[in-house]
Amino acid sequence: MRKINFFDTTLRDGEQSPGVNLNTQEKLAIAKQLERLGADIIEAGFPASSRGDFLAVQEIARTIKNCSVTGLARCVKGDIDAAWEALKDGAYPRIHVFIATSDIHLKHKLKMTREQVIERAVEMVKYAKERFPVVQWSAEDACRTELSFLAEIVEKVIDAGASVINLPDTVGYLAPAEYGNIFKYMKENVPNIHQAKLSAHCHDDLGMAVANSLAAIENGADQIECAVNGIGERAGNAALEEIAVALHIRKDFYQVETGITLNEIKRTSDLVSKLTGMAVPRNKAVVGDNAFAHESGIHQDGFLKEKSTYEIISPELVGVTADALVLGKHSGRHAFKDRLTALGFQFDSEE
Repeated sequence: MRKINFFDTTLRDGEQSPGVNLNTQEKLAIAKQLERLGADIIEAGFPASSRGDFLAVQEIARTIKNCSVTGLARCVKGDIDAAWEALKDGAYPRIHVFIATSDIHLKHKLKMTREQVIERAVEMVKYAKERFPVVQWSAEDACRTELSFLAEIVEKVIDAGASVINLPDTVGYLAPAEYGNIFKYMKENVPNIHQAKLSAHCHDDLGMAVANSLAAIENGADQIECAVNGIGERAGNAALEEIAVALHIRKDFYQVETGITLNEIKRTSDLVSKLTGMAVPRNKAVVGDNAFAHESGIHQDGFLKEKSTYEIISPELVGVTADALVLGKHSGRHAFKDRLTALGFQFDSEE
């Protein structure tokens, strides 16, 4: 089966969540847990953004040995130099460089022409490739970029040395069919696309980050960028745990495999929630407190007869050990009797 790489950006995009500030030791603790989880790439931060971020990325790169550590950089020599100094001691150093490509960003933010953006991207990818064995290039706001221009710049940065191409839905704008089509278009219209892996990075502004990420996989993406608990800018990133479990439970449909150790998911979620101060909603898929809880009497009766009637994911799969049956006003006799028995009471049906 095709292997999907998980690029975890909890420590970079996730930390950009409003109100989240992690110190070096907290970031290192999360990085070690991400290594145990089986993340393929850990984006540890943005080294050029501050001295603190630089030192945290450097410490993580020197500590983590079983996966690749990367850092973000603009298409600016100073950013690339800072990233190299922070990451050069890592086991598998790589860099993630980006520049915006949509007309909205070119006009209002960069104040550059398309030709100037291509020239800058190619120049900086070549510069980064002189240092890093793996260069990932991102087209910021790819989803609002004209596809023909996107294909043109992707072809040129691959020629310049980029071996991973990230096509982010930076503002969470597209529907799954639209996002998947971008990957399909690149596969069909970029002559050298076979020389690079395609990566997806989705935001959740319209609640479709996970769906869009899965659509990208269906259309040829080999790498998914995500964050634990779905934290990140504004409404957040695609949730790592949801994508990993979806690919596992529906392996029959997606026909891919991952390196994620699924029973480390809950432990990872709890650690990130504790250190960031961002509580996980009770109804959150996979890691929420209610994800494996049943209160409805009809559901409880079916669950007690055969778990698969109402549970497609076993709690043990993701490292959860909590009691699944919650007694409340919707509960029925079967669950009530089951709880009494568990507590050591024996009553007949009438009692």
